[in-house]
Formats: sequence, structure tokens, C-alpha cells
Amino acid sequence: MFTDYFLAKKRLYPQLAKGRFRRLKNYLNFIFLSIYSFSSLLRYNRGDSVTNQAIMIDIPNSKAYFFFIEIWPQEVYYLAAILIIMAVTLFFVTSLFGRIWCGYACFQTVWTDIFIAVERFFQGDRNQRIILDRKNNFNKFFRKFLTHLIWIIIGIFTGIVFCSYFSDSWQLWQNIFSLNVSITILGWVAGIGFMTYLMAGFAREHVCTYMCPYARFQSAMFDNNTLVVSYDAKRGEPRAKYHQGDSFDKRGHCIDCKQCVVVCPTGIDIRNGLQMECIACGLCIDACDEIMHKVGLPKGLIRYDTLNHLSDPWQFKKFKIWQFRTFYYLAILIIVSSLTLYSLATKSEVDLSVFQERNPLYVKLSDGSIRNAYYLKITNKTHQKKFFKLRINNSDLAMLKVANNEENLLEVNSESSFQYKFFVTLPAENLSDSEQKIIELEVDDGNEKKYLSLIFIGN
Repeated sequence: MFTDYFLAKKRLYPQLAKGRFRRLKNYLNFIFLSIYSFSSLLRYNRGDSVTNQAIMIDIPNSKAYFFFIEIWPQEVYYLAAILIIMAVTLFFVTSLFGRIWCGYACFQTVWTDIFIAVERFFQGDRNQRIILDRKNNFNKFFRKFLTHLIWIIIGIFTGIVFCSYFSDSWQLWQNIFSLNVSITILGWVAGIGFMTYLMAGFAREHVCTYMCPYARFQSAMFDNNTLVVSYDAKRGEPRAKYHQGDSFDKRGHCIDCKQCVVVCPTGIDIRNGLQMECIACGLCIDACDEIMHKVGLPKGLIRYDTLNHLSDPWQFKKFKIWQFRTFYYLAILIIVSSLTLYSLATKSEVDLSVFQERNPLYVKLSDGSIRNAYYLKITNKTHQKKFFKLRINNSDLAMLKVANNEENLLEVNSESSFQYKFFVTLPAENLSDSEQKIIELEVDDGNEKKYLSLIFIGN
């Protein structure tokens, strides 16, 4: 009964396209895969007390590293800023050039390209794969087996590389070769590997069409001046089949060969206009240009163009990168990026926080003086041990004493936090005019002095 509501989609057999956009995708695939595979192997010297991996998310120690940038748990707002920058950049690129992120840089697209290349290597191009799937023999089993074996190996490699960003990559590879891998790592490798195998091997275009939310809201960022993959219907229609020697008088240049359809990784017909499923990869342009060359017609029947220029092909209506929206997107990017970089460059290497003991609020000593207790938390984000000297800055009568410490000299190890309890005592007559007094605490690490305000309660 479900067939009344759902129509099963036929399996796609994308044909290999040849041309400048296919070459561009190959180059970008190589670059992106190289970045993903080798970035975790890069080293950055931070000292002996911390990891020297340049890019790493250290979950056990709740820190993230990107070369000279270190993000602690209390600095999670940097993650929010990075996500904002990435989102604005994506919107900016999409508003100008359409869905090219999906066509050239998306993880799903890159890995699907690799899986299809493996499939093509063992099973042949489109027609050979279709014929092979109609047969049931050992040759089919053997070719399918090799295809899936390589897919699984790629998936496992993807999982290992993913885990290398969360632990020391060199040590991880050593543990793998020595068969000394923890259950946790094995679980993550198996999980990421299986999802890679499933999404790039089987789901493919369904991820772009049904799972990815970007396909749903991208149209909100398009307008008539966005550069998208377009079919020139004025030139192509009415379409008709072509035989050698036929004239193109009183007919369009489209010969209805459907090459633009068979090379499309999502299986759409771009001649029906811009569709949600289009990932702007440009492979249909390569296929169409090749056919136009063979029949002796100018290229560009399918091309990157704007809807404004297609409908009214005047020179001044061609795509221009410098538009009003370019400036306001750039303004947002520059402002957010500048604020984030400034904050990263000027952020303190030492965090201080102080709070007062609440029970009791104060203690009256035998000589009549009043004592308050406080807790000072020091976070040392540097890679060296630091020493801090405490003193009261604005009162000669106040006495400061750190619990279990004779010299009021505090020691905090590198990359760590420690909490100290200290006491401040004031003579009772010093509080006669007020129940509360503001006392300034000076914390000196030898290089920089910081000041904290304490509320002293005396009554």
C-alpha cells in the first residue's frame, strides 16, 4: 500500500565527465583529502608539558589546539565565533556563486566522488555497471567484492584519521601497527568507518537531497544575480535529435542526448531549470560542451550564469562579483573576524576568580579584630609553572594570610587550576564607620599585576 504514497527512486549510475570542471574537482578532491589526512600529523612546539600536535581536540583535558591558539572550556564563546564566521562565509559564497560548496568542498561530495571512482575502476563506466548489475555470475561477485573491500578500507582509514584529531596521531598510528588499540578508539573507528561506507557508498545523492538542510534553505540566499548552473533555453529549444549532416535552422542547439543527465551525481535534468537537488558541480557543463564540440556548435549551452543575464543577455547584466550584498557580507565577516582575532591575541594567560566564604560571613577574634575568609582560584594557561604573590593594596591596617602558607606565595603548575583559601583581618575600629569595606587584592606573578576587589564584612 505504501507504493501509493512513495515512489522508489532508481539507482543512479553517474557517467564519467571529461572537462575543466571535472579536472577542477579532481584537484580539489586531492587537496581536501590531503588536508584531512595529514593535518593531524603536523607538529607545533608548545613545550614539554603539553601536546605538540598542531591541531587537536584534547577531550580528557578539555582543551582544543590550533597551532598557537589554545581554547579552554571557559572559552567556548570562541567556538561560537568560529561557527558564526563559517556560517556567514557560507552564506556569502552561496549568495554569489550558488551551491558550489556542495559541488566541490562538502565532505559528502568528496568522499562520494572517491567511492564512485573506485566503483568505476573495478566495474567500468556507466554502461558497464548497468550491464554488470543485470548479471549473476562470478565476475560480478568478484568485481563487487573488490569494490566493497576498497570502500571498507577507505572507511576505516577515514575513521582512523578522524580519531587522530582527538589523540596524538603519531602514537595512534604506532598503536594501530602494534595492534595495541583501546576499545574506545576501535569503537570510534568502526562507527566513522561504517557511516563513511554507508553514506558515500549507498546513500550518496539522498544525503544531498533529503538529509542535508542546506538544500532546503539555499533558495532563500539566491536571487536573479546569483551565479548558478543554467540551461540556455532560448538557444537550446526546441530540442530535437541530431543526425550527422542535419541543419540547425529552425531548431534549437540541444540535441536531446541526455549526457547532462547521465553525468549528474544527483540525477536531475538541468534543462528543467534550477532545482533543489542541483549541487552546482558543473559536470553537466563539461558533458554538454563536449557534445557541442562534436556537432560543431559553440560551447556554453549549459553554463554558469545568472537568471537576469539568461533572460536578458545584455553585457551589463553579466555576473559581477562586486554587488551591494558583497559589501555587507564582507563587512560582517571583517567585523566578526577582527573581534575574534583581537580577543585571541589579547586574551589573558592567567584567569583569577575570588569568592567569599558564606558561613560564617566573618569571625570576631579575641583582640576584637574582624576576619573574613575568601577563596582564590587561579588558572594558569601557560606551559610554565607560575608563582603568585598576594598583598592588600589599599589598606595598611589589613592583614592577609594564606592558609597553610607562611609567605603568601602561591604556586600553580602549568596548564592547571588551583584554589587557595586566605584570610583578611582588620581592626574593629577600622570598621566603625561602615559595616562593609572594599579591599583591593593585588596578585603579582612577577610579570604582571592584577587587582581584585574584596567586600569585607564586619558586622
